[in-house]
Amino acid sequence: MTHSPLLRSDQTLFRDPDVFELTYLPEHLHHRDAQLKELAFLLGPTLRGGSAGSAVLRGPPGTGKTTTVRTVFAMVQEETRKIAPVYVNCRHDHTVPAVYRCIFKALLGYAPPTAGWCLDDIKQGIAAHLRDHDTALVVCLDDANELLAAGTYNTLLYQLLRLYEKWDVRKAGVFAVTSDLALNLYAEADPSVRSVFHPLEVTFWPYAKAEVREILTDRVRQGLYPGVMPAPLLDRIARIAAEEQDIRVGIDLVRLAALRAEKDGRRRVGSGDVTAAARMVTAPALRTRAARLSEVERELACWIAERSRDGVDMASGAVFEAAQEYFPVGKTTYHEYLNRLAEAGIVDLMPGAGRGRAVRLRYHAGDVVAACRSPDQTCEIPDNP
Repeated sequence: MTHSPLLRSDQTLFRDPDVFELTYLPEHLHHRDAQLKELAFLLGPTLRGGSAGSAVLRGPPGTGKTTTVRTVFAMVQEETRKIAPVYVNCRHDHTVPAVYRCIFKALLGYAPPTAGWCLDDIKQGIAAHLRDHDTALVVCLDDANELLAAGTYNTLLYQLLRLYEKWDVRKAGVFAVTSDLALNLYAEADPSVRSVFHPLEVTFWPYAKAEVREILTDRVRQGLYPGVMPAPLLDRIARIAAEEQDIRVGIDLVRLAALRAEKDGRRRVGSGDVTAAARMVTAPALRTRAARLSEVERELACWIAERSRDGVDMASGAVFEAAQEYFPVGKTTYHEYLNRLAEAGIVDLMPGAGRGRAVRLRYHAGDVVAACRSPDQTCEIPDNP
């Protein structure tokens, strides 16, 4: 007896939808063993009655920084009571009182009173808990660059790292996390902070395509029923996520493609589901990339998109010759613009014939135009039917 190709109204393609949430901790953290070991090394002294070390975690978005820290903290909570790990999302909590309230709640299980307590009362409550339990505090300041924007970065680091001076506790460890590769969190610290802040720098490079594929395979196995996601489509999703250098893109693509198939009552994800999901997920990233370009660079991207859609020669030299009618610039300036488009992630410059390069658009042509169009631009490309 064959199964119907359509789902009943009470059926789902998801074995466990939580697997595709950004806060989900995977059963196994793939390809971050080196970073896990470095963070564990910093926590080691606390097991012998000492203080934890500090770290700066740097890497592009979607490279596993937060998941790695949360995995280490989960392991700590299972194995020992000598360490009190606290995770702070600085996008939400970036004032000094907000961060201390977050630490207090994480340690004591309830929020401090909103009335009648000053900041020193909250600090004293934190210190009393640490002292009574002979516990070393380790705080992860995720998106620590938000503290810089709020003007609280140096104040918080100074106070956290010097809690031991006033409250008779072990020196705290701080894991400061940022996705801004141009930002040096150690250099941003004041001299008074650097005297007590000696972080180990832990770098998170983007996952390679094969690594993305392995991570997504694990999520599909845990989160979807067998047969829902065909292997060729998962390969395609892995390629997109690797090009975006963001594992979250891949996880979201799997989720959205499966939701689209489920909504239509189908038992398997199709190519159209991935295409539709990809345009939903990558459009915000594309707009962000285009916003970093100058007007003339956006015009060039728009023109390249039109040429790419028409299927003509995309060798860099051929593109330059054809572009002269619209962008009368020299070859050096043209290549500078082209390199900017590549750095922004709008195009890829692929090895071409001989010593030349081929220009390959990384996004759907219509999406590039939509992202790059400004009020005085008239270039338009209709989507392919």
